[in-house]
Amino acid sequence: MPRDIPPLSDVRRLTQKKRDAWWTVLLVDPVATPLVRLTARWTRITPNQITWGALILGLGAAGCFAMGDWRWLIAGAVIYHVSFILDCMDGKVARLTGQGSVFGAWLDYIFDRVRVMACAVALMGGQYHRTGDIWYVWLAVAVVFLDGLRYLNALEIFKTRHNMRKKIKAHVRAARRAQNEQSLAFMEDLLRANPSADMEQDLTGAAADAETGVDEDGDVVEARREAIEPTAQEAQQTQETQEAQDRAPKRQVVDLHQEFRSRFPAYLRFRSFLLRHRIRTHLISGIEFQMAVFIIGPILDQVIGTTIVAGALLLVFELAIVYKLLLSTRDFGRTLEAFEQEAAQRQEALEARETQEEQEAQKDGVPAAV
Repeated sequence: MPRDIPPLSDVRRLTQKKRDAWWTVLLVDPVATPLVRLTARWTRITPNQITWGALILGLGAAGCFAMGDWRWLIAGAVIYHVSFILDCMDGKVARLTGQGSVFGAWLDYIFDRVRVMACAVALMGGQYHRTGDIWYVWLAVAVVFLDGLRYLNALEIFKTRHNMRKKIKAHVRAARRAQNEQSLAFMEDLLRANPSADMEQDLTGAAADAETGVDEDGDVVEARREAIEPTAQEAQQTQETQEAQDRAPKRQVVDLHQEFRSRFPAYLRFRSFLLRHRIRTHLISGIEFQMAVFIIGPILDQVIGTTIVAGALLLVFELAIVYKLLLSTRDFGRTLEAFEQEAAQRQEALEARETQEEQEAQKDGVPAAV
């Protein structure tokens, strides 16, 4: 009995990420998404089973790489790409069928690292056995190191940004409890939800039109944009929602990338263009690095050159992210300083008002209210 699965257009909207690597957007999603719909509709295959399938194929690709011959390299590259398609499908099936789990996310992450390490050792080991060139031994070490560095760096940057957001939200919640302050939103979330916004011309418009909100606890809540034309009823509901938003108090927008954007204004247009096509600005990430090493290099029979170039580009983009984080921490410090100054000004204003009330009460001969 087939499951009740929505049409392919809705499956794309429900399963595809708002931002993804360009390799995934252009070369994987067009194949993976229809397969996800067929898998969810006609089978009972679970996301974890797909993850296991991706690992098995990845180890098969490693076996081909270990043979060393160019024909085996091409076979390994093809199998590795199929393995990566399965690796992208497990999360999509989980989102579509509601079968996602914490353990599944852990399994996916660990198997990805195992596949990369196995293929790196097999590919470089096979080429070393064939040629005797010691460069391949060092490249195996470099590939494993760079893959680990990429994910460790991403994790630490995420933790740092999360901590900065947490501290800012704590300041805003404290101020809101004291004087019913406005709610909070982060500019990077607003622009992510509305990539067509032109921040150079209208920052306020970007904040007002964005579909990202913040709940009463200060946590970001994202809404997916519908990819279909609205009906008359939906248009009326949208208008009513917009009117309600207009009546609601405006959110306070915090921009932790202000200095970076001011230094690189062309980045805004480039970023908006990529986001409109679901492509993230980190053009050479772990995914592109893997594809260059395990697909492009073997197919071209240029493993050394391709690996060196891909590794250098990966390091350049990682350093760019670190530099962006450095500028963001400066914006974070200025934001906290501004909050403290506002709090001090509010306290001064409160004390001045209390003093004025006491003076007026004494002039009228009435004791001031405690």
